Amino acid sequence: MSGSAQEKLVYEYALVRVVPRVERGEQINAGVLVYSRQAGVLRAEIHLDEARLLALDPAADVAGVRAALDAVAHVCGGGEAAGQARDEEPGRRFRWLTAPRSTVVQPGPVHCGLSADPAREAERLLELLVR
Repeated sequence: MSGSAQEKLVYEYALVRVVPRVERGEQINAGVLVYSRQAGVLRAEIHLDEARLLALDPAADVAGVRAALDAVAHVCGGGEAAGQARDEEPGRRFRWLTAPRSTVVQPGPVHCGLSADPAREAERLLELLVR
């Protein structure tokens, strides 16, 4: 760092989307994944707006969607809660979580950014893009 300027680190992020009826393609954003190899960060922030979900599909399985979103957060966090992914490096877990899939809970495309504090980007992006 020089003077008061902070070093910007590269991070990647993807939205976590809920697509209650895959055949219709309607979706709501329900979370964000942030990964920065430089900063050693892999974070998930999740927020399910049940009213929005039920507006898209009044018969949506809210408990099932919550369970799937919890699983995303557990894999992101690693450790025993991540199941088979517990021993994987953060980058591999991020790539697994952001791989395209045709399920009710899906990742959006991966985007890149620069931040002096990638660990805080998940909260910022959640407020900006999800809530």
